[in-house]
Amino acid sequence: MNKQLAGKIALVTGGSSGIGLGAAKELAAQGAQVFITGRRQAELDSAVAEIGPNATGIRADAAVLADLDTVYAQIAKKVGRLDVLFANAGGGDMLALGAITEEHFDRIFGTNVRGVLFTVQKALPLLTNGASVILTSSTTSVQGTASFSVYSASKAAVRNFARSWALDLKGRGIRVNAVSPGPIRTPGLGGLASDDATRQGLFDYLASQVPLGRLGEPSEVGKVVAFLASDSASYINGIELFVDGGMAQV
Repeated sequence: MNKQLAGKIALVTGGSSGIGLGAAKELAAQGAQVFITGRRQAELDSAVAEIGPNATGIRADAAVLADLDTVYAQIAKKVGRLDVLFANAGGGDMLALGAITEEHFDRIFGTNVRGVLFTVQKALPLLTNGASVILTSSTTSVQGTASFSVYSASKAAVRNFARSWALDLKGRGIRVNAVSPGPIRTPGLGGLASDDATRQGLFDYLASQVPLGRLGEPSEVGKVVAFLASDSASYINGIELFVDGGMAQV
């Protein structure tokens, strides 16, 4: 089978679960050697075992700049370059205007905006000319969501990073794109609910808002990430590619 990422070196931050794990598995299946980061060692070890022999786990928090330095030092020592960077680590929870705290804001922007910025900036010495950088945004970048304003604003910032960095890096031929998932069946989405009944109600409601009538799966986002990472997307740059079953389009 022709593997379109054979010989490529990739890093997926937040790669131990959810969308990051789905992407890491697809990148490896397409022939890439994949490094993943995660904050919890047990989850990281499990993900590496699930991805297979082409995976290496590095325990790190993408919001901690010293951890990022450690990640890139290990990659530099082991392989010396990066061809694909999926800056995926992020998350958020819900608080309505009037209840938002400094901790809520700082935590979400610390990972989703500050963490993404320095994940990419610190990767620059390792990124090859013509590399592919992919950022995780969200359908919330273009849609309002009650009680989700801080997360939504952080993802709108990420979407603009793709626009601006595509210009900053044009001299090196590095493509920067954002993938914006809709509701995907991940631990993070499920974590927005406090119990199983509430969780199922949330999933059912979100599925009803999607023209395809269902939640997406991490593997479906992973296939899009692998496409953007590949030479098949060589003339795609600065875009926001929605993987949402039509939710933000209809």
